[in-house]
This record gives sequence, C-alpha cells and structure tokens, in this order.
Amino acid sequence: MNPIVAPSILSCDFAYVARDVEMINQSAADWIHVDVMDGVFVPNISFGLPVVEAMKRHSKKPLDVHLMMVQPERYLKHFRDAGADHISIHIEACTHIHIAVQEIHKLGAKAGVAINPGTSVSALEDIIRDIDIVCFMSVNPGWGGQGFIETSIEKIGRVKELILRTGSKAVIEVDGGVKLDNAARIYQAGADVLVSGSGVFGHPDPIAAIQTIKSLTR
Repeated sequence: MNPIVAPSILSCDFAYVARDVEMINQSAADWIHVDVMDGVFVPNISFGLPVVEAMKRHSKKPLDVHLMMVQPERYLKHFRDAGADHISIHIEACTHIHIAVQEIHKLGAKAGVAINPGTSVSALEDIIRDIDIVCFMSVNPGWGGQGFIETSIEKIGRVKELILRTGSKAVIEVDGGVKLDNAARIYQAGADVLVSGSGVFGHPDPIAAIQTIKSLTR
C-alpha cells in the first residue's frame, strides 16, 4: 500500500494560500495537514479559525488539523465547524484526553493524538484503541523546516508494535523533517501517513515531489 501523503500548508506561501491549496487539489496528495499553533504550547503562532475556514472553501482534500495548543478541548467544535475533517490534539496539552477524543468523534471527525519527541510511547497505551491517528512528532513542534530526529525511526517501530499488540486501527502519521531523501526510510519504519512541508513546498516542482513520496512502496 502506498503511503498517505499530507503536505503541510504551514510551508506554503501565505500570500497565496488558495493557490497552494489548489496545487494540492491537483496533486496525488491525500490530505492537507494544517498546523495550528497558539504561541503558548509552542513558541510559534500560525493559523486561526478564519484561515482554516477559508482553506476548507478551496480544498478538495480532507483537512488534517493538528492543534498545537494548550487546552485544545476548548476549540474542538470550533475547528470542526471551520472544516476540520481530522483533529489531532497533544497528549501533553490535554488533561482529560479520553473525554476530548470522545468529543471529536461525537463531532463527526477522525480523532488523533499527537506526541512530542520527548514523550514516551507508553503514554499512548491507554488511548491507542480509541483513536484513528497517532500524530508522531519527529521534530520539536513549533517551526517548519527542522531536521528529522533520527532516533524517531526506532520510536516509530515501537508505536507500530503497540498498535499491533492492542489491535488498534490507528494509522501512524509522521510529522516533521520528512523529505524526499528520507521518506522511504520513514515509511519502511512503520509510518502510514507522511506529512511534508518544506520537502514539498521547497521543491522546484511540488506536484512532482508529492508524486515521488506517494509512489514509495515497502
């Protein structure tokens, strides 16, 4: 099975967001990954609700919204109403993770749980059966264009083992530092979804870059 490819719109040209969303529409990409940053949980500030809503009006692909914010449970309905098809929240930022995951499902979206590079895979033990996506951070969240943390390869394997052992249906989404020169290795480690920002938008031909990632096989 080919990987699911989710270009990260954080790396687009913000002056031409609609143009870049349309480019993704015309490509082999499966999802559009949208990193929402609050300047508190992470040091950067990115998109708010009106921008997500505007993207949804132009997008023909599901919006894969990753909330990098404190108390994300306050905004679940808002982002769903704005057009999020998937909502991932950080286990480090949400005190009552099960309640929040249940709420995402009630809203009709796919539920994801994100973990930072410094968070142990064991933190997912009690939630893994209830979620659709593990958003695995392979860089420290907050800024696009960072280098892939090499120890993530082994850790992705441990997440895969947990999923198989528990019978979870969750897919593993790897977010951070995914480029053409390492995408195959990340996929072979167990990733199902490859999020790529600068690896796509920094390429002279983004559509070709997406197709190259999409064509990877085990």
